[in-house]
Amino acid sequence: MKDNKIIGSKIQHIRETKQLSIEDVAERSGLSVEQIQRIEDNVDFPSLAPLIKIARVLGVRLGTFLDDQSQLGPVVCRKGDIVGDGIGFTNNNTEGRKHMAYHSLSQDKSGRHMEPFMIDVAPSAEGESFVPSSHEGEEFIYVLEGKLEIVYGKNAYQLEAGDSIYYDSIVAHHVHAAKGSSARILGVVYTPY
Repeated sequence: MKDNKIIGSKIQHIRETKQLSIEDVAERSGLSVEQIQRIEDNVDFPSLAPLIKIARVLGVRLGTFLDDQSQLGPVVCRKGDIVGDGIGFTNNNTEGRKHMAYHSLSQDKSGRHMEPFMIDVAPSAEGESFVPSSHEGEEFIYVLEGKLEIVYGKNAYQLEAGDSIYYDSIVAHHVHAAKGSSARILGVVYTPY
């Protein structure tokens, strides 16, 4: 929860620094004023798609919302560094249930073009509906534990530990745990700057 508050305040700070109103960002991103306000006020845990749209409008990398420091050289992330709840994102449905916890593996690296995450995917609720989203860029997912389902366009792919998928994010997609399972994945998101 704490990390989500950091994201909301960073978005607001960058937006105000660039002298943009919430209405400006909404118009340019295609998001609603209410959605942006709820993100900035830490009411909603947004999915990646709206964050990428906001980052594009603000002229920053997606990782800017997650950065703590600027490190020019390599960044090493030890297995003991991945602790806590991570940054939560919703599954884009109307209930806004947090279903993924993202643990950044590169938040200290400045100027990066990829966003690698260790992601814990919670089990899906019975009868839960999923709303696919799309954004510019590419994604790579490697399943470490559990079972995952990726809806990509009109197709659905079931992945188990050891499986991976690489796809263009512009095609509507949704990532969630397979029925009756949870998962832990390595995800890498690339968004053109």
